[in-house]
Parts: sequence; C-alpha cells; structure tokens
Amino acid sequence: MHVEYPVIATNNGVKIRPELMESERLYHCLFKDKLMLFFKDSQDFLNCYEIEERELIELARKTPRDALSKILENYVRRQD
Repeated sequence: MHVEYPVIATNNGVKIRPELMESERLYHCLFKDKLMLFFKDSQDFLNCYEIEERELIELARKTPRDALSKILENYVRRQD
C-alpha cells in the first residue's frame, strides 16, 4: 500500500497535509532552491524550517527521501 507523502512542492508553493504526518518525524521538500523542513512535534505543533545552505540542498537533491534525517544529523555533527 502506497502512503501519500504529506509535503509536496508545486509551482504555486508548498502544500502541507499535517493529518498525514507522524509526530516526531522530519519531512522535507525542495522549493525555489531552498530546502524546506517540516516537523510535527508530540503536541501536534507544526514546525517549519527554510534552509538556503547550498551543501545541504545538493545533498537533499541526491538523497532518497527516507535517508535525509541521517544526513542532516551527520552535517550538524561536522559543524560542531
């Protein structure tokens, strides 16, 4: 069974379907040369982050959707 991804970039903007999101899981999409990150916390608050750093955007373009969280964790460790 195919589950629809809750974050989709279109020509008109980013469409978010929070009802499809799992809590405490990171979702992403690329929109207008930016990496958009979305996270629904344990209290069902939706958090959004816009990343313009080229290295992370290129990594997101090359990485399968499910592997991005691990890449972001590794990136943060390298910055410390």
